[in-house]
Amino acid sequence: MSNDNSPPRTFKGLLRWATTPPQAWGVYLLAVLLVWLLSFYAGTLKPKKTPETSPPTTTAPKS
Repeated sequence: MSNDNSPPRTFKGLLRWATTPPQAWGVYLLAVLLVWLLSFYAGTLKPKKTPETSPPTTTAPKS
């Protein structure tokens, strides 16, 4: 007799397990949390320093 609550052993089995109603909510919430954490982390990163360049000194011709 096989136990239906055993962990899935293949990717297809894992996908089927993750899309059944109780687990699907957890997988969805975990994905939303992961996206939020990654975007929060990316927002806290400092931009890379660009090489120092002199400000543009172009002026319009006076006539």
